[in-house]
Amino acid sequence: MFKRILIANRGEIACRVIKTARRMGIETVAVYSEADRDALHVEMADQAVLIGPPAAADSYLAIDKIIEACRKTAAEAVHPGYGFLSERAAFPRALGKAGIVFIGPNPDAIAAMGDKIESKKAAAKANVSTVPGHLGVIEDASHAVKIADAIGYPVMIKASAGGGGKGMRIANSKAEVAEGFGLARAEAKAAFGDDRVFIEKFIVDPRHIEIQVLGDRHGNVIHLGERECSIQRRNQKVIEEAPSPLLDETTRRKMGEQAVALANAVKYDSAGTVEFVAGQDKSFYFLEMNTRLQVEHPVTELVTGIDLVEQMIRVAAGEKLKLSQKDVTMTGWAVESRLYAEDPFRNFLPSVGRLVKFRPPAESRIDGITVRNDTGVQEGGEISIYYDPMIAKLVTHAPSRAAAIEAQSTALDSFYIDGIRHNIRFLSALMNHPRWREGKLSTGFIPEEFPRGFSARAPEGEIARRLAAVGAAIDHVLGERKRQISGQLNHRRVYRERRRAVWLGRDEIPLEIVRESDGVAVRFIGADGALGPARRLISPWKAGDPVWQGTIDGQLAAMQVRPVLNGFRLAHQGFEVEVQVFTEAEAAAARLMPVIAASDSGKKLLCPMPGLVVSIAVSEGQEVKAGETLAVVEAMKMQNVLRAERDGTVKKIHAAPGATLAVDALILEFA
Repeated sequence: MFKRILIANRGEIACRVIKTARRMGIETVAVYSEADRDALHVEMADQAVLIGPPAAADSYLAIDKIIEACRKTAAEAVHPGYGFLSERAAFPRALGKAGIVFIGPNPDAIAAMGDKIESKKAAAKANVSTVPGHLGVIEDASHAVKIADAIGYPVMIKASAGGGGKGMRIANSKAEVAEGFGLARAEAKAAFGDDRVFIEKFIVDPRHIEIQVLGDRHGNVIHLGERECSIQRRNQKVIEEAPSPLLDETTRRKMGEQAVALANAVKYDSAGTVEFVAGQDKSFYFLEMNTRLQVEHPVTELVTGIDLVEQMIRVAAGEKLKLSQKDVTMTGWAVESRLYAEDPFRNFLPSVGRLVKFRPPAESRIDGITVRNDTGVQEGGEISIYYDPMIAKLVTHAPSRAAAIEAQSTALDSFYIDGIRHNIRFLSALMNHPRWREGKLSTGFIPEEFPRGFSARAPEGEIARRLAAVGAAIDHVLGERKRQISGQLNHRRVYRERRRAVWLGRDEIPLEIVRESDGVAVRFIGADGALGPARRLISPWKAGDPVWQGTIDGQLAAMQVRPVLNGFRLAHQGFEVEVQVFTEAEAAAARLMPVIAASDSGKKLLCPMPGLVVSIAVSEGQEVKAGETLAVVEAMKMQNVLRAERDGTVKKIHAAPGATLAVDALILEFA
């Protein structure tokens, strides 16, 4: 076994590999760019080596610098993580020449399967069913349009060397192919150093299901069941689960056998993933093979009990797999949510900045429920413009799908982040969506269920009552704390008025609240003035806690608490609302206060995130129609097209291509 390994990556996956290596008694070496000098993976590793400036091309993609870091630290092997160099055959070949072991598949397998075009050809040769498409060279945008016309719309334009949603576009018309081709090539070049793309038929209403395979260097290959990754946004996975609610045992066996056959055909000898696009009728087609550890591997680990990173290390060290196919069992259900530094209220555009507060739920295994948090950041750390905006992967495991989802929902409500924009509210809303809970999934789930994007919603019904009850309970605790301050009223006992008016925004909910031995009892007041049944809330919450955790009528609940002027904001199950708790006299006065309207900024195009202006598509005085491209801004390896929200005339342009802009910087004005 290796004494010391180097992780040629950053962020959560570097931290993930370090944890397993540490458990195995293996020393670790981190590499880092100047932007990651204070990163968590640098702190966790036994040694760390600076390999260059922030740009990935000059650091994490620089093979010679990584090999030199191995030589400096006497690292015997390199784990590539995912992304960066993990699927470049040149990397293990260069390591091999330097006498360093690559913890991953052999370079021939990477060349055959890691290249999306070559993998399609290899699959076809192995008689694996593939989606109709064009795998040859595409000369330019007009050539791409001709190919798309021949295949039939809609089509998908994909980066050959890509992954993670980078360099990928769905096009429904000639115009979208022409635009998407250039954007996909540019993204592919920036992210992978390879601008080749291919075009294939986009299957309508598909599901994304993948099979985890594991091989060794002695000719053994097994599969570890499936993961469903159908909840995607812009072709990037958002929520993953194992097993899939679609598959039955027969379909699972067929997909697994096909994945193993393909892996055997290319002599695959590590952890890898064979991805399929599946129809609602359980038909499936080979999509691609990822010759690396997947981002979503934790759900497989939790349902199988197999540490994939450990298996990769043991295989690279020459060990035989100790598992056979019959040894693999799937127990319970696992769900993973990807937490990103992005603003769901600004079309999910990236956010950067410092994590002023980062308080994830505690990792635990209690009463058959597991909560796991894979992250590469810590409080006080910074989310950089240079890399992928992932903050963490929150994973829950339980005996059933419903229990795993409920645990995930509570864990998301307990995950407190301040300082940057993030997608926790969106994930929480997804986790409580009826269609998701019913397992009626497709890769079109998000655009179908959120056609106008994600926006703030006013809580109603049971959610509103929960928020009001917890708001009243928090106010009650704060009031008790104030009354315990010494010197007040000569220590005489104060009997507090029970009736309260709880405002959720401008919506008022009347109730009564009273302290009980181990909690509080809340009774809502009906329109006729009658009191409803008591709702009992028990929580150890105290002033300053960022999360209220407890039970409401015996059911676990969590809400994020943020103090604001004259109240606090509560976030729960995708809703966030300002809460104010008034006495009846205070409420009477509050009702007389005028509502202040926000100013209109509709005549300005503001930069939605810090980024680089790639292009300005209009000129001053030009008339534009709603939906037309105004500018393209690049951030975190993604090119974001900014479009006109309404018809208008460009009055003045304030930014030029090549400019680096801050969030909300003015790009152009309309007349």
